[in-house]
Amino acid sequence: MSIRRKLFLTFSSVIVGMGVLLALLMLPAVWGILHMFLATERDDEIQSISAVLEQSYNAHGHSWAEVEEAADAWAIANPRSETHLLLLEPDDLTRLYAYDGATKELLNRLGIRHEVTVNGETAAILYYGDQEVLNQAKLRYGMTSSISALLVASTIITSLIAMIIVYVFAQRLTAPLNQLVPAIDRLSQGEWGVQTKVNSSDELGRLAQAFNEMSAQLRRYEELRRNLVADVAHELRTPVTIIQGKLELVQHSVKPVNPEDLLPIQDELIRLTRLIDDLHLLSRAEARQLPLERRAVNIGNLVEQVVEHVTLDAAHKQQHIQLQIPAEPIMIPVDPHRMTQVLLNLLQNAVRYTPEGGTVTITAVQESLPSPDEHKTDMLRLTIADTGAGIASDQLPFLFNRFYRTDEARSRHTGGMGLGLAIAKELVLAHGGTIDVESERNEGTRFIVRLPMI
Repeated sequence: MSIRRKLFLTFSSVIVGMGVLLALLMLPAVWGILHMFLATERDDEIQSISAVLEQSYNAHGHSWAEVEEAADAWAIANPRSETHLLLLEPDDLTRLYAYDGATKELLNRLGIRHEVTVNGETAAILYYGDQEVLNQAKLRYGMTSSISALLVASTIITSLIAMIIVYVFAQRLTAPLNQLVPAIDRLSQGEWGVQTKVNSSDELGRLAQAFNEMSAQLRRYEELRRNLVADVAHELRTPVTIIQGKLELVQHSVKPVNPEDLLPIQDELIRLTRLIDDLHLLSRAEARQLPLERRAVNIGNLVEQVVEHVTLDAAHKQQHIQLQIPAEPIMIPVDPHRMTQVLLNLLQNAVRYTPEGGTVTITAVQESLPSPDEHKTDMLRLTIADTGAGIASDQLPFLFNRFYRTDEARSRHTGGMGLGLAIAKELVLAHGGTIDVESERNEGTRFIVRLPMI
């Protein structure tokens, strides 16, 4: 059964049930109110005859043997026309007295019922009626019948109107789901990136929006997976081809193999080993399975140690490395080995792509950023800026992807394998931080790393 039908049946059942319940509650209420008005109008007469009956009952030793004389006298003296009196035993069955041919069938339906009590106990049941009371009682039955018919008609009409409204409401409410289900089926069949219309801003609209984002993300992940397989195969093909060619040359050569002839093979094996190690490190970092040995580290000392590794390369290109780090120690809880990998990769890239005579600047600043719980979070911002050629804006979103190179024609031996920034990003994320890049053509590039202070 569809959700639309379930909603329609559920709301329709509630509406019809409430209509029937309202009718069942109103009918006794209307009947009781009319009866109460009628009994109130005759309260004086009923109290008067009740007092006469009690007096007779007490005067004859708690017996109704002589009640007819006293009751007839009161009935004759009563100014109301066609007075009917009926006195029954407390069991409401045995007749004790009847005036003017009164019957229980008539007075029980149209008359007024009253309990005659003596010393707090019911001594008899009195039914009273006169011409006006009987007429009003008949009118009450007529009004009750009319009200009943009106309630039934109004219940049916309002129920039908409400059911039509519920049907339209259920149709409009489930329309986004009817659009979303086929899209989900298509996605389950491997059609990555399928989108559905978002027609509202409520929960269903947000559900459709979330589905669209998830579907687009799955398509991106599928493209990344395919690209990763292709990139890994491409990266492995070059060194494997070189090794295969060298080995075939050695096999077909009749001369003894010189050690220097094996150096190219060793270089390619080193590249293969480094590629495998980097891929293993990246996969563990992305799966959040990379152990971190955090301890309080003075970020100034850590940066100075990393700078020492690139000083020689910078000197060859007559570059200037500037440190703008506060003199007082800045202690942050990080894994020094992993953070050295991050900073070294960023610095090596900055030195590599900064022209001769350029400048690489490293800045460390403490800042407070708002957190989701409306509290401030103390962060350390490390900025590594260069004066290189910059990166095109359309390439910035892909800079941290695996095997991505801004210059496809660049040599893999001089430009790396395209895993360094991807690894750096995952290591920073593992520390609970963020890494961003800002760049403009001919104005240089800035990598911004933010790390929590605690």
